[in-house]
Amino acid sequence: MTDLNRPARLNRTLLVLTGLVLIAGGGFAVGTHFGRIPLLDPATTLVPGTAMPPGWVWYAVAGGAVILGLLALRWLIAQPVRKPKSHTWRFEQDTGRTALAASTAVEPFTAEVATYPGVHAAHATLGGTQDAPVLAVVLSAEQDGDLAAIRERVTEEGLPRLRQALDLGELPMTIEFRFSAKAGPRIR
Repeated sequence: MTDLNRPARLNRTLLVLTGLVLIAGGGFAVGTHFGRIPLLDPATTLVPGTAMPPGWVWYAVAGGAVILGLLALRWLIAQPVRKPKSHTWRFEQDTGRTALAASTAVEPFTAEVATYPGVHAAHATLGGTQDAPVLAVVLSAEQDGDLAAIRERVTEEGLPRLRQALDLGELPMTIEFRFSAKAGPRIR
């Protein structure tokens, strides 16, 4: 199955590495302070002397800060990407070739799911290839919506229709629920 949350693996790896570096640095500082690590004398100053560093040091620090800032910006930009990559599906037949955009294929599905009771809005992305498709659904539910009933209706009614329309035996699906700020109707 395609990884739906691509930045998550990188985030976990970077967080583990950052944590290990901080733990090692903290352990080194504490060990040095209490004299357990004889590499440094705890009574010495952090930097020798009071003279200003050479001019190139400031440029190196500024360059490093710019690079770290750009990497952090790239990381922030990658965070909202949670949809699988969508492809155009191609069907070869004796009479010709048909191309179907994955976004077009899920439009009837999302229109149907948006009409379910308790659903305020629906968005879906059909990702992966024809051999290994993945459906990512984001539902905006009303505050008093029954999430279990919505999920059951999607998996028992909407998903089988989409699988039949696309002629797929299996279609793995993930559903993400978000609550709408708007309340549902008070009188039913």
